[in-house]
Amino acid sequence: MSDQIRPLRSVLYIPGSKDRALDKAKSLPVDAIIFDLEDAVAPDVKVEARATLAAALGQGGYGNRMCIIRMNALDTPWGEGDACVIRDIAHNSGGCDAVLLPKVNGPADVDALVALIPEGLPIWVMIETPLAVLNAQSIAAHPRVTGFVAGTNDLAKDMNTRPAPDRAPLVTALQMMVLGGKAHGVALIDGVYNAFKDEEGLRVELQQGLSFGFDGKTLIHPAQIDATNEIFAPTEAAIDLSRRQIEAYDAALANGEAVAVVDGKIVENLHVVTAKKVLALAEAISANNSASN
Repeated sequence: MSDQIRPLRSVLYIPGSKDRALDKAKSLPVDAIIFDLEDAVAPDVKVEARATLAAALGQGGYGNRMCIIRMNALDTPWGEGDACVIRDIAHNSGGCDAVLLPKVNGPADVDALVALIPEGLPIWVMIETPLAVLNAQSIAAHPRVTGFVAGTNDLAKDMNTRPAPDRAPLVTALQMMVLGGKAHGVALIDGVYNAFKDEEGLRVELQQGLSFGFDGKTLIHPAQIDATNEIFAPTEAAIDLSRRQIEAYDAALANGEAVAVVDGKIVENLHVVTAKKVLALAEAISANNSASN
């Protein structure tokens, strides 16, 4: 994937069948939108939803937000038709940055989609089955895969787990997903928090996802956006520390030394790499905010 940092803190699901929601999304301060043709669309309107979504994306107005379309799985009656429409949207209007494939179990499922969308549209995948978790590394290694989205509700169902505030039953699966994705540099988006009116619980889960190494979180309601953007953005303290680490390390190198000390802690090259990522993300968020105003 590209080395350019693109903020992916907040990734909001929007039904591809609802004109009002599609229009409202243009004004929401999210980094990315998943236009959903799968779970959020009833079976009897799935075909109609394709045209509704194509018209909305053709009109544009989504600014710097990354636009991702979640299709139906290829083993459903709608999967192949979705893929063809998404290919046309990407090529005719440029309104699609990636396609999100659900129910992926391994690289062969991605190959099946590549056969329908061969021209280079990036592919994101839902990691929502036990097999997908076990095959996370090989899925991430696929040359067309650039993003993982955790499907924690489906995964919990398949694993027959019980809800827990700390998501303890899913911790191993989430960490395996992160490890597989990090090994190949794909974007990593945490699963949804279902209780959209519970901001305190959301913040706990956001902090957990951040600590695990996710780039952002999928959301089911606009009320979850502000907290998500806040927690997945570098703090002022982190930005200040990153700048001081870089300055101190550069000064150490100029003096022929390989390490520096900042706030009583050793700073080596690996810390500088992280510091530069923090500053790059902060700058990218600032640029996006400026473009939206």
